Amino acid sequence: MAAATRERALDAAVEVLGTDGVRALSHARVDRRAGLPPGSTSNWFRTRRALLAGVVDWIAERERADFDPGSMPEIAGVDGLVDGLCAMTEVQAGPFATRTRARYALFLELAGDAELGEPLRQQRHAFERWTERIVVSVGIPDPVPATRALMGLCDGLLLHRLTVDPGLDLRPAVERAVRALAAS
Repeated sequence: MAAATRERALDAAVEVLGTDGVRALSHARVDRRAGLPPGSTSNWFRTRRALLAGVVDWIAERERADFDPGSMPEIAGVDGLVDGLCAMTEVQAGPFATRTRARYALFLELAGDAELGEPLRQQRHAFERWTERIVVSVGIPDPVPATRALMGLCDGLLLHRLTVDPGLDLRPAVERAVRALAAS
């Protein structure tokens, strides 16, 4: 029961961050959003900093569960990489859009906070290593810079989709980049 209350609070905190921004995050707003009695969130997270740390860990934990490499289909060839990158970006801009916005808001807010931002950076590095292994497996030369370029492109397209053009077709840009990197 207590763990369920904590999870409800963390899910609600992600919603607050993803819809209203970092400045809107407060224990009271999280309690209201989660439908919890006043003071419930502060029982788990005494300070705003503790709440931010909890949300950072929660987002990383949820993303690891949702994008577990072991549960993903195997990617074969350049076309498979294009399909995989597009699918990942679509999911982050669709069903996980609120969480994606919350993650971006936290990246910006915590850029200067080495301690609080570390779980997000570790999560990013884990995704880079995973993507790099895929880039290697499809035969793209210079996998480290290729991976960074592809992830940067997908981040930019994702941000554009979330903020400017919800109907943006990601595939042409992703396909062009993957094919150019594969040909280099």
